[in-house]
Amino acid sequence: MTWRSPGPGLPLSAELIQEVGPARLAVDLENGARLASLQVYGHELLVTGAESPIDWGCYPMAPFAGRVRRGKFAFGGVDHQLPINMAPHAIHGTVFDKPWRADSETEFSTDLGSRWPYAGHVRHEVVLRAKSLTMTLEVSSDGGRMPASGGWHPWFRRRLAVGEPLALDFEAEFMERRDDDDIPTGERVPPPLGPWDDCFGGIKRWPVLTWPGALELRIESSCDYLTVYSERDHAVCVEPQTAPPNSLLFVVEPRRPLVATTTWNWQVA
Repeated sequence: MTWRSPGPGLPLSAELIQEVGPARLAVDLENGARLASLQVYGHELLVTGAESPIDWGCYPMAPFAGRVRRGKFAFGGVDHQLPINMAPHAIHGTVFDKPWRADSETEFSTDLGSRWPYAGHVRHEVVLRAKSLTMTLEVSSDGGRMPASGGWHPWFRRRLAVGEPLALDFEAEFMERRDDDDIPTGERVPPPLGPWDDCFGGIKRWPVLTWPGALELRIESSCDYLTVYSERDHAVCVEPQTAPPNSLLFVVEPRRPLVATTTWNWQVA
């Protein structure tokens, strides 16, 4: 494995590069410890830039994943209002657009920031191998109890430099029906044909992304839910999440963090 940084001390502005066999990974610490680039056998798999930090790379979502209706939630009898960053909702957590620290060559961390009403921090571990990538997300409390969810938001390119457009295959027992605010209602319905901006549960077969003539990528995760966003022409988002949007199901306590993992395996298609 080769690991490179542009300067000593792993500065916050660093783009950290990891290379193993046919795989090359760039982690952008200044922009949410996101995967800024993932190249396999010379193919760039991710959208590498956009005007909004929501719309590129692959970033960890914490301490909530997806939308929170109108930015409002209650916990322990207290009502909270989160900043609205995709009107009319709060979306994708508080750490995807802020600087992180490099604690080691593969582990990164940050606090939850002032946009979250509880003191806590997040750790993101990114381990590249020749044929796989494993990411671990850990959301911890620095005080008392707090609610949380988490996950990852990758923007996969529909087209690589060669081969046919991306084909996505997965199987789930149900989809969460959305209301007029694009928030899951809790009603579980049979998964329809896409395009989607929807959350799926009861995952029977985790997604396989195939770029015919180029590459196949298989996603696995400890998460119980999967959000798929396929309404853009240039990209598809396939997002392992610990809970549906608008659902902060896990209660984090000191010494009891929320932990999730995902592994991507690839091979030539």
